[in-house]
Amino acid sequence: MNTRLVALRRIAEAPASLAAARDRLRRLFDEWPGMFQSSSTMRIRLLFALFGLALAAGAQTESPQTRALSLQDCIQMALEKNLELRIERYSPELALYNLQGAYGAYDPVLRASGQHDYAKSGSYLYQNFNVPVEIPGQEKTTDSFSSSLGGLLPWGMSYSLIGRVADTDATRFRADASGNIIPAPYSDSSGSAILGITQPLLKDLWLNPTRLNIAVYKNRLQWTDLGLRQRIMDVVTRVELNYYDLSFALENVKVQEKALELAQRLLEENKKRVEVGTLAPLDEKQSESEVSARQADLISAQQSLTTQENLLKRLLSDDFAAWNAVRLMPTESLSAERQFFNLQDSWSKGLTMRPEFLQAKLDVERRGIQVKINKNELYPQLDLKAGGGYSGTTPEFSGVFGDISRRDQPSYYVGGQLSYPLGNRTARNSYNASKAEYEVMLLSLKRSEQDIMIAIDEAINVAKASFDRVNANKKAVEFTQAALDAEQKKLENGKSTSFIVLRLQRDLTTVRSDEIRALANYKRSLALLAQVEGSTLERRGINLEVK
Repeated sequence: MNTRLVALRRIAEAPASLAAARDRLRRLFDEWPGMFQSSSTMRIRLLFALFGLALAAGAQTESPQTRALSLQDCIQMALEKNLELRIERYSPELALYNLQGAYGAYDPVLRASGQHDYAKSGSYLYQNFNVPVEIPGQEKTTDSFSSSLGGLLPWGMSYSLIGRVADTDATRFRADASGNIIPAPYSDSSGSAILGITQPLLKDLWLNPTRLNIAVYKNRLQWTDLGLRQRIMDVVTRVELNYYDLSFALENVKVQEKALELAQRLLEENKKRVEVGTLAPLDEKQSESEVSARQADLISAQQSLTTQENLLKRLLSDDFAAWNAVRLMPTESLSAERQFFNLQDSWSKGLTMRPEFLQAKLDVERRGIQVKINKNELYPQLDLKAGGGYSGTTPEFSGVFGDISRRDQPSYYVGGQLSYPLGNRTARNSYNASKAEYEVMLLSLKRSEQDIMIAIDEAINVAKASFDRVNANKKAVEFTQAALDAEQKKLENGKSTSFIVLRLQRDLTTVRSDEIRALANYKRSLALLAQVEGSTLERRGINLEVK
C-alpha cells in the first residue's frame, strides 16, 4: 500500500510539460507493473490522479507568455502591422491612379472604319425617234475606308489627321443610235489625307478644363500623402500614450501590492497586540477592513492593467488572437528629464509640419483652381481653324495613292469661329461665388493658424506643469513615508493608534500612485506637444517616404 501511495504522489506532482508527464507514466509502469492491476479502488484513484496530471500539464502549456517591449519596438510593430495604417496606405496609391488617368486626356485616339454600300436606282423611259424605250436602273457599289488620329495638347489645341479612300463600281444603261440598250460600266476611286487643327485664342487657351483637372488631381495626391502622414502620426502618438499608460498600470499594480502587503503586516501585528491585551479588538477589525479595501484596489489595478494591454495590442497587431495569451512588459521605466521649450520654434514647426494644416492649405489651393476654371468660362469661345492636305482621283483604286504621293492635288482651309452667350450670367455668377468661397477658406485657414498657435502654447504650459507635479509628488512620497515610519514606531510604543497608521498607509499609497501618474502624464504631455507641433515622426526618428 505504501508503494502505491508513493506512486500516486509521484503522479500528482505537476510535470514541466506533457512530454515529461508521458515519461513519468512510462517509468511508473516499469517500476510497479502489478500496481495497475490491483483493486478497483486503486484504479479509480489512479484515474483521478491521471486526470489531475492532464489538467496540470494543460494549464502549464496555456500559461501566459511575457514579452518585453521597448517603446521603439512597439512603434515599429505598429508601423508594420496596424490595420488603420494598412488601410490608409491605399489612399495615395488611389490618388496616383486618378492623376495618371487624368493625363489620359492627352492620349491620341486612333479610329478606323470600313463600309460597303450598294444602291440600285429605278428604270426610266427614253424617247428614241418618238419611240419610248425603257432604260434599266443603275447599280452602284462603293467600298470606303477611313482612319483618323486625333487628340488634345496641353495648351488647348486639338488636332486630327484623317485619311479616306473610296472605290466605286457602277453600271449604267443607255440606248445607242440604233435604239439598242447597252450597259456602260464605269469605276471611280478617290482618296485624301487631311491634317486639321483647332486652336482656342481666348477661352481654353491655356487654363483649359483638362489642364486644370490635372492640377486638381496633383493637389489631391499631395493631400492624401499628408493624410497618410497624419494617420501615422496619430498611431505613433497613440502607441506612445498607451505605452505610458501601460507602464503606469503596471507600476500601479506594484503600488497596490505594496499597500496590501503593508495592510496585511499591520493586521498581523495588531492580532498579536490584541492577543497580549495591548490593543483593542476594534483596531483589529479596522485592520481587516483595510486589508479587504486594499485587495479590492489591487483587483481594480489588475483589471486596468489588462485593459491597457488590450488597447496597446490593438495598435500593434493585425491578429489579436496571436497576442491574447501574451503579457506585455514595458522595458522603459517612467522617468522625467527636464525639457527646455522654445515657443517661437514650436510655432514654426506647427505651421510648417502639421499635416492637417498643410492639407487645409491644399484645400485653399484647390479652391483657387476652381476660381481659375470659372474665370475661364467668362471668355468668348474664339477658335482658329486651319488644315490642309492632298487628294487623289483616278479610275483605278491603285492610282489614288500615287496621286496623293505626288501631291499635285493640294487643298487647305483657314478660318475662325466665335461663340459667346449673350449676358453670360451663369458663368459670371459661378465665378463670383467661387471667389467668395475662396475668401472664406482663406479666413478659415487664418483661424486654423491661430488655433494651432494657441494649442501649442497650452501644450507647452501643460508639459511644464506636469514636470513640476513630478517633483512635488516625489517630495510628497518622501514626506509621507517618513511620517508613516514615525507613526509606526509610536504605535509600537503604544503612543499612537492603528487608525492613524492606517490613514497614513492610505496616504502613502495615494501619493505613490500620484507620483507614477505624474511621471506618465509628463511623458504623455511631451508626446502630445510633438503631435500639435507636427514633429512626432522627427522626434521618433521615423523617415516617411511616400512612393
